[in-house]
Amino acid sequence: MPAGSTESTSKSLAPPKFSRRWHWGSQQSISFLMQQGVENPQCISLAAGLVDQSTLPVELTKKIVTELLEDDQQAREVLQYGTTAGAESLREELAEHLATLEGIPVNELGVNSDQVILTTGSQQLLSLVGEVLLDPDDICIVAAPTYFVFLGTLNGLGANIVAVPADENGIDPAALEQTFQKLEAENQLHRVKMVYLVDYYENPSGISLSAERRPQVLELVQRFSTQQRIYILEDAAYRELRYDGPEYPSIWSFDSENQTVILAQTFSKSFSPGLRVGFGVVPQELVGPICDRKGNEDFGSANFNQHLLAAVLKSGQYAKHVESVCASYKQKRDAMLDAADQYFADISGVSWVHPHGGLYVWMTLPEGIDTGFDSPLFERASQVDQVMYVPGDLCYIEENSTKPRNHMRLSFGVQTPEMIHEGMKRLATAVKSVG
Repeated sequence: MPAGSTESTSKSLAPPKFSRRWHWGSQQSISFLMQQGVENPQCISLAAGLVDQSTLPVELTKKIVTELLEDDQQAREVLQYGTTAGAESLREELAEHLATLEGIPVNELGVNSDQVILTTGSQQLLSLVGEVLLDPDDICIVAAPTYFVFLGTLNGLGANIVAVPADENGIDPAALEQTFQKLEAENQLHRVKMVYLVDYYENPSGISLSAERRPQVLELVQRFSTQQRIYILEDAAYRELRYDGPEYPSIWSFDSENQTVILAQTFSKSFSPGLRVGFGVVPQELVGPICDRKGNEDFGSANFNQHLLAAVLKSGQYAKHVESVCASYKQKRDAMLDAADQYFADISGVSWVHPHGGLYVWMTLPEGIDTGFDSPLFERASQVDQVMYVPGDLCYIEENSTKPRNHMRLSFGVQTPEMIHEGMKRLATAVKSVG
């Protein structure tokens, strides 16, 4: 055949052979939800965990970008590659920021700036920690329910996921202790590498881990770290989205030796998801391994965005912006709770969490009503009543055949109060139609 010919040959190529890690982590539910949103544009989405467009800091960002670029030398520095661990200017500002959140002077934090690693959103840090700590068949303990995207990350690593029941105060320490004891009796304790917790206004439940339980969980993890270090991965993505209720110290703040807790936070919810800046405060012995892994992936997240965030924090305008964001979300949360009272109160067996922050309301339907993707309710809601939600069963581990299928995660982040009201009205109609 002449060179350059586009005619196919008679010999067929063998099919591709993908990795086990791809297979373990394939068919993510988040992709299906996004597809449904695109294919059903008339739907009111109470599913998307996106932020409110009206709260995005357009004018402040314009101002800071102009300042960053007005000096040619500085402009070239911020437009150049950065370092794997991230811009020193932001890591220094983050020490002040974290001290403010913890309510202590910065010199009492007990960490160096090199223990702060900047990532592409907090999701990258969660993934990096999993890759560094977990071999296939190693164990990660999670609350039930928990953040379903991280369950996909763990599946992609071939990890074994063990779920521990949670209640209105978060993960149950007594149940966690029993889980550790059971694994120890089965000679599996050596496989436990990590406990993952979303401890502020949890995605999906909206619940926070109580102040009393935070040091209890830390004590349990340290007590059972007899064969190797077990880490707590504290996902505090929603920490700054507090609208009322108690203000909790981090689990990290109780770890006086900084040897057990990996604190993950992000500016995606409080400032801008488009900048994709997250950070982790990690024990010293994890700094090298995480940076090694990160260096293989990107040798540094977006340098310009990190300098932009550093300038925002240094300007003193960040706190005022977060205050306005929280005021907006509080109005939306109240709209969803008011609509729930109006449209669901007369449906027997329905209840919902009243969150003090975050972006989600967790609703429980009677046990006979299935909320899954393949359920009559999901089909009716999405196709007929034109409203979308996240099925709660996604937030429980797959191997649990008895996992509940009567929960829904409802997000108030994207819609206006008026659309939230209409969406809840449509959802109630769908529930009544199948109940």
